[in-house]
Amino acid sequence: MIALKGVSKLYPPDQAALRNVDLRLGRGEFLFIAGASGAGKSTLLKLIFGSERVTSGDITVAGRNMRSIGLEEISYLRRDLGIVFQDYKLLERRSVLENVVFGLEVRGVPLKIRQEAGLLMLRALGIEDKAEQSPLTLSGGEQQRVAIGRALIHKPKIVLADEPTGNLDPDMTRMIFRLLLEANTAGVTVVVATHNLAIIEEMNLRTIVLDRGKIIGDFENPRGLKED
Repeated sequence: MIALKGVSKLYPPDQAALRNVDLRLGRGEFLFIAGASGAGKSTLLKLIFGSERVTSGDITVAGRNMRSIGLEEISYLRRDLGIVFQDYKLLERRSVLENVVFGLEVRGVPLKIRQEAGLLMLRALGIEDKAEQSPLTLSGGEQQRVAIGRALIHKPKIVLADEPTGNLDPDMTRMIFRLLLEANTAGVTVVVATHNLAIIEEMNLRTIVLDRGKIIGDFENPRGLKED
């Protein structure tokens, strides 16, 4: 589903965000990306999403070569992706419900069906009562839940999440990861960048560790990683 071979990403003048990264992720896998701030976690997600291009090496996502893909094909590819950004990127002029169902609207899903699906998602996220509000009235944690709902609602092939629970308490964090795990169990490939070693240990799923742009560890069962 996702393959990187010898991928490096340099930012001007000569800052290396990623260095010679090799990674393969099959359909339906769940992957955590761990590492300190500046290790390259967000850059790796941006390369998969197509908002950044590799400097060298090859990256393939859902059968598409991201080095040579055009803007129109990237737009088409993103219909199969669910994205949770660190800054949420919610639409300020649309309601919470309209934000969550935006991906369904783009796909031409009828209004009644997408509203029903959206309300079910908001209920699962514990913010059904915020449906008609502007996202600007929400707390950071509530906005984060809206972004997660928007990423999951259209049943994407791949979900990319950059620190998806950074503003959430432990109970809400577990609830969000339950939703991600349910999506993964249904066949969705999930990639999560996080500092949260406690949740990595609790879930005990494949984890790669980045350090200064390089993969320094690839653990199928990362329990005990925090102590190492």
